[in-house]
Amino acid sequence: MATRHITAPAGFVAGAVAAGIKQSGKPDVAIIAAESLAIAAILTTRNQVFGEPVRWCRRILPRGSGRIRAIVINAGCSNVCTGAAGFHDAAAMAKRVAKRLGCRAEQVLVASTGIIGHRLPMRKILAGIDAAAARLGVGDDEAVVRAIMTTDLKEKSAVVHVRLGGKDITVAGIAKGSGMIAPHLATMISVITTDALVPPALLHKALREVVGGTFNAVTVDSDTSTSDTVAVLASGAAGAGPRSAASGDYRRFVKALGDVCGRLARAIAADGEGATKLVSIEVRGALGDAEAAIAAKSVADSPLVKCAIHGGDPNWGRIAAALGKSAAKVSPEKLSIRIGGVTVFARGRPKAFDIAKVRQHLRGSEVRVQARLGLGRGTFTAWTCDLSRQYIAINADYHT
Repeated sequence: MATRHITAPAGFVAGAVAAGIKQSGKPDVAIIAAESLAIAAILTTRNQVFGEPVRWCRRILPRGSGRIRAIVINAGCSNVCTGAAGFHDAAAMAKRVAKRLGCRAEQVLVASTGIIGHRLPMRKILAGIDAAAARLGVGDDEAVVRAIMTTDLKEKSAVVHVRLGGKDITVAGIAKGSGMIAPHLATMISVITTDALVPPALLHKALREVVGGTFNAVTVDSDTSTSDTVAVLASGAAGAGPRSAASGDYRRFVKALGDVCGRLARAIAADGEGATKLVSIEVRGALGDAEAAIAAKSVADSPLVKCAIHGGDPNWGRIAAALGKSAAKVSPEKLSIRIGGVTVFARGRPKAFDIAKVRQHLRGSEVRVQARLGLGRGTFTAWTCDLSRQYIAINADYHT
């Protein structure tokens, strides 16, 4: 039996095909649809240069939530910096899906990913939409997750089950993202489905609550994409869900949604272009959570730190410098740094430590860096990856 993830929640179908947009010939057009109108919430990129699909989504859901029937996604061309013609193309994608599903174009979200500055090959896109619509069902999930990938090497999906209102609820998600990763209010492209019954405003609130510590905690190269979009669709098919933000069901739903988003976020960091290691940067003791995030992301974005980790070099000085250059308050006299649980710097002084043990940790596939600022109770964990020669090779040749 085919593996199910995005259609695991009741009330959803999906389909994907290879329309010939990717030179590889792999799947590149996908549709994820609710069997009837679903509640939807979206967050999109804060980059001031954004794609026409983002403009379309913002136009049909100006408050970030509403009722949506489907989302159509293509990979291989991002439809960014293409002007009015590009917006017309995004609208045409929605209209084609709407025609196949028997709904309005304004009930179809659009997302595109790939190279910037090129018009979509609309003949291929529209034929691909027709073919993907013909495949809608619960057996095409693997093709769907592959269809949204660009430079990704690994498929990214997650499924979580939770009990709400005495009924079993499923939350599932897929994501793509490998390079140009430093999201702000959203992720690269992610679609999350759930059969929970959630009012629009409450679904949007829940999404905003979880992105800060999940998708917004990820950085591969400090570059925020022009196409970042995360959409949550709730079918309500389970017949139960949170009714108010003060309820226990809401807290349990937010936790389940956060678990899915967290798994996807870590998978994105681990699959960073050229990455060989998943790196967590945990900051505690900041003046507040916001300052902890600033400090953690400063380390996570540092090319010097990322190169040292790639080479297995326990150069804690680069970590200290990256903390100190941030806008967060850092006092070296109170600062402590650990690598893989080994203290290498404490309260303004270097510590004698087992270099072999730290190097062994750095050789692993997951690296942990911990910083204690000793100034307050603020905490934050950022996820990143090492910076390898392969990252340069991928991005030097990406356009050509």
